[in-house]
Amino acid sequence: MSATHHVRAVTPPEVEARKGGIPLVCLTAYTTPVARLVDPHCDIVLVGDSVGMVLHGLPSTLAVTLDMMILHGKAVRRGLERALMIVDMPFGSYEESPQQAFRNAARLMAETGCAAVKLEGGESMAATIQFLTARGIPVMAHIGLTPQAVNTFGGYKVQGRGDDSERIARDANAVADAGAFSVVFEKVPEQLARRITDDIAIPTIGIGASAACDGQVLVVDDMLGMFTDFRPKFVKRYAELGQDASAAIAGYARDVRERRFPAAEHVFGDNPKAVDSEDAA
Repeated sequence: MSATHHVRAVTPPEVEARKGGIPLVCLTAYTTPVARLVDPHCDIVLVGDSVGMVLHGLPSTLAVTLDMMILHGKAVRRGLERALMIVDMPFGSYEESPQQAFRNAARLMAETGCAAVKLEGGESMAATIQFLTARGIPVMAHIGLTPQAVNTFGGYKVQGRGDDSERIARDANAVADAGAFSVVFEKVPEQLARRITDDIAIPTIGIGASAACDGQVLVVDDMLGMFTDFRPKFVKRYAELGQDASAAIAGYARDVRERRFPAAEHVFGDNPKAVDSEDAA
């Protein structure tokens, strides 16, 4: 008998050790089939609270709940072998106190099997990050444009231009000093992202930042072109699956209405001795 196939998953310390090395590859996933597709190619798979907008049609991430993150986290876990799985802490689940953050992060880890959590915020979250990491919960930080604070920012705007750059720099240093093993930079100017990446000791993961970051993350549905009407500047589309799917669905609808589907090869005959292909497998 052959030995059981086993792949060892990437760990938070291994991600941290990649600082300045081969760039880290990160994509989101929210379902088991997509997790299986991205796992062989990614170092990190993020179960992002973007699931609220991508799969549930919500206008922002603010209505995403802990139960939703756990549901999707469990689904993604079933599809992963190699990549480090990180789950977002949703709005309202960690801001109140470090104790609240610990309770909810511990629940996320216990129920999904994730190896780390991600939370938004810089200096304001440093004490919480320190509290979590001291108690065995690895934390990926998220600064710059933090979507859960979209109402404070007045929209999904670039952060860190002009005099605001020092705020972003302070946030980056604060989360690194607090013990985060990596930090996402979202929608910050290229030169600022490059400078901070050089200045801090933990890996930076860019989304709308700089190729000089220690890694990159995109929402998988964006880079696959699932949404034909959503084209943010920071996304490179590697496919146009939304257009392909629309054309396929239209073809199916035509075939059904014109009675071309199902054809003879898609239906079952009356002969009890006949063996259908799926029966013979």
